[in-house]
Amino acid sequence: MCSPLAMRIGGRPRLRCGTCCAAFRVSFYWAEAEAEAEAEAEADDGGGPVPLHLTDKINDFRRRMRGTWSDTPRCVALQGEVGREVGCAIYPQRSSTCREFEAYTEACNRARAK
Repeated sequence: MCSPLAMRIGGRPRLRCGTCCAAFRVSFYWAEAEAEAEAEAEADDGGGPVPLHLTDKINDFRRRMRGTWSDTPRCVALQGEVGREVGCAIYPQRSSTCREFEAYTEACNRARAK
């Protein structure tokens, strides 16, 4: 069974579990994604912390992390092997959806049971 016990490696938390990042679709409010620096920036670029190139537009109000909108979701920012040692490549910039996800909740237990 996975343990979400965190360790610090290279300044970023590394977790031993990561099943939530490979089990759920991660969507969030569009303004949480960063704005593009180029002149061709779209009107839906919000200026938030989540790297825009790691997301896809769902509609005018929501974006999603790439890799999480499939039958076998795995967030594009997830690094490592699920159940052994994983880390989030954008941990300080992750969306509110990820920040608010808690270990040992019903949702966490559903992900670990898959």
